[in-house]
Amino acid sequence: MNRPHSSFRSSPLLSKRFVCMTVLFGILSMLLMAGAASAAPATPALQLNAQAAILMDAETGQVLYQHNADLALPPASMSKMMTEYLVEKAVEEGKIKWDDVVTVGDNAAAQIGSRVFLAKGEKYTVKQLYVAMAVASANDATVQLAETLGGSEQEFVKLMNETAKKLGMTNTHFVNTTGLDRSDMPAAFRPAEEGETLMSARDSAILAYHILKEMPQFLEISKIPSLKFRERDKTSTPNWNWMLESNKNIPNFRKFAYPGVDGLKTGHTPTAGNCFTGTSLRNGTRLIAVVMNVPGGLYDGTRFLETAKLFDYGFNNFEKKTIVEGKTALKGIETLKVSKGKQSSVPVVTAQDITILAPKGSNVEITESTMKPDLNPLVAPIKQGTKIGTATVKYTDPATGEAKTATVDMIANEDVNKAGWLTLMFRAIGSFFSGLFKGIVDLF
Repeated sequence: MNRPHSSFRSSPLLSKRFVCMTVLFGILSMLLMAGAASAAPATPALQLNAQAAILMDAETGQVLYQHNADLALPPASMSKMMTEYLVEKAVEEGKIKWDDVVTVGDNAAAQIGSRVFLAKGEKYTVKQLYVAMAVASANDATVQLAETLGGSEQEFVKLMNETAKKLGMTNTHFVNTTGLDRSDMPAAFRPAEEGETLMSARDSAILAYHILKEMPQFLEISKIPSLKFRERDKTSTPNWNWMLESNKNIPNFRKFAYPGVDGLKTGHTPTAGNCFTGTSLRNGTRLIAVVMNVPGGLYDGTRFLETAKLFDYGFNNFEKKTIVEGKTALKGIETLKVSKGKQSSVPVVTAQDITILAPKGSNVEITESTMKPDLNPLVAPIKQGTKIGTATVKYTDPATGEAKTATVDMIANEDVNKAGWLTLMFRAIGSFFSGLFKGIVDLF
């Protein structure tokens, strides 16, 4: 029998070389792993009992944690955040007023699930219906607001979908305003199109981000602990958001109350499971957390305990880190050319800081800086502090390892006065002869 590799196996020299190479490779691997660990301290593992989840910085939109974040799932009543957003916009734009009186129609009166039991023909203000939607998650109030703005629920749904696209919600499609399954909608008002309302955890966080950025006053409503919709009502309806910090002294909700929580929206249907988009403000940092399809019953509060894990993860393991200081020059774009000035360039600096959330103890370095001037070239006179462009910096997110960019306004760091006509004339003559000389040289 031929043994073509027997000489290799019996060679002591080759065996020693193989052992040495193995040891060296092991040492090199250990050094590389140690270097990676020192560059980006690992955050603890997060075990969530949810089909999808995300944790976002409400100031910058930076993602700190994600799990199936782009998976489109039934959001249940979290859909109502879009109606809340659009109603606030309509009030800001003067299309409706908070004290406008609305008459309840057939669609609203026929709604099931969470509701304040509106009856056809009743009259309420836009503000009353809005609070009922935000606090009691009232399907009937939501539908009536949609019809007031859109003429019909389905016309309003078109606006919801158009707005979702504008906001960058790429995995969202609404078929109604409430988040109910189409089979639970009043038969006469079901849409002709097939399908159900779907939204991803990321899209829900994006919507919450815009609400908090553009209409922070909404938190004054979302943090209301309970609602007595009518004076004659014998009891108040508790806010479905059991995590509200104001619940810390209520025995039934004490275990769910979380410091700094003042919004935003819960959701539950048998299809969607238990969902929640929450926000908490602590020590100057506001986070947005989303959990979707958390198993368990409607009244066991598991979704809030899972959300608390997200908030703990963010607040305990991340810190604000300024990666670019305000009033500083960026490498490679320290100056910009200026036309018609006493000086031919102007020093430029950042107008403000760039701050991100980073794992505690991590380092963040700018890998590249680019500049887009407002005018090219800039024209004197230029006053110190004038915005003259926008810079984009690139860095590696220490939490995810992803390449990220951030923008910052750039300002002139000193005055540049306009040059006199004589100076400009001599510059023009100099440029003419310089160009002429270059042209002659090029001939040879």
